[in-house]
Amino acid sequence: MQTDKVIDYIVNWLKDYCDQAGMNGFVVGVSGGIDSAVTSTLCAKTGKAVIVLNMHIYQNATHVDLARQHITWLESQFSIVNGKSIDLTGSFQSLEKTLPSEIQDELTMANTRARLRMMTLYAFAGHYKMLVAGTGNKVEDFGVGFFTKYGDGGVDLLPIADLMKSEVYEVARYLGVIDGIIEAKPTDGLWDDSRSDEDQIGASYGELEWAMRVEETSGDGNLSDRQKEVLAIYRSFNKANRHKMAPLPVAVIPVELK
Repeated sequence: MQTDKVIDYIVNWLKDYCDQAGMNGFVVGVSGGIDSAVTSTLCAKTGKAVIVLNMHIYQNATHVDLARQHITWLESQFSIVNGKSIDLTGSFQSLEKTLPSEIQDELTMANTRARLRMMTLYAFAGHYKMLVAGTGNKVEDFGVGFFTKYGDGGVDLLPIADLMKSEVYEVARYLGVIDGIIEAKPTDGLWDDSRSDEDQIGASYGELEWAMRVEETSGDGNLSDRQKEVLAIYRSFNKANRHKMAPLPVAVIPVELK
């Protein structure tokens, strides 16, 4: 990959989209992870105003600290960046008290956290006339659908969604993202413990990239047992989450009925 040219392409794409939309800049939620670090840095390189939000809910202290470190680094590199830390735990606790207990299973409440963050991002975006930049990569957004519908999937544009996870790391290193974020295990930060994305999915991003390429090329012959297992994991997630990745279905009324 021609990393410098890819970066320039995305930055110019962001700038042009923002100009055409008549907006003032970008809002990005930063989690202490590689994807949000790269996305927020690319947005900052446009020269447009950028608000970066560290929104914690019962968050692992390590993730909160990495997000803070990234914001500090980003503000030191770009004068147009404004970082804010918002503790949404109280708001989430209100939802815990309000929602019926029978629907508060672990996954439902994890997704509720993501949707609360989305609401916060759009509160800032609407007030300051900005665009919410999504942080999903290609494997997450178009491979396994590893995002919350109308949570971290509720965004205005996707700057890095055509980059594989390995390519996101390559861009991060080129941009100078802090080592702590590059070295940290990928996690969605939606749980009280420190479970990683790999813990939840059952395969690493490297393995998922391989599976995604196999599906694109139909080259699934002579596989090891682990490769068969990974391919099955990929296919299972892809099938289950296809509703997230496809456009919303529309009930098109036949002309003769109108």
